Amino acid sequence: MICPIAAAMVGVCLTGIGLLHVGIAWGRRASFADDLLAIDSLLFLVATLASYLSLRSPAPRQHATLHRMEQVADATFILAMLLLTAACFVITYAVSA
Repeated sequence: MICPIAAAMVGVCLTGIGLLHVGIAWGRRASFADDLLAIDSLLFLVATLASYLSLRSPAPRQHATLHRMEQVADATFILAMLLLTAACFVITYAVSA
């Protein structure tokens, strides 16, 4: 389940970065929210790749490796979601300030 969701969240982060840069071009001050979203998109990419690799591993004898990749995908996805929430707060309060 993480693979398609995390891939979609990369698109959400990139859209947010694009919108922030449009706002900056219109004269608003820059914030570090676009930096947060860039890091966040990389975390979602790691979650997507780890999830994909855990699904595509052919050998059942590598059960420990598969389990580790699933744990990496889960942990990275949760971390990325928390960072996305923090970026949303930064964007919200930077716009209202």
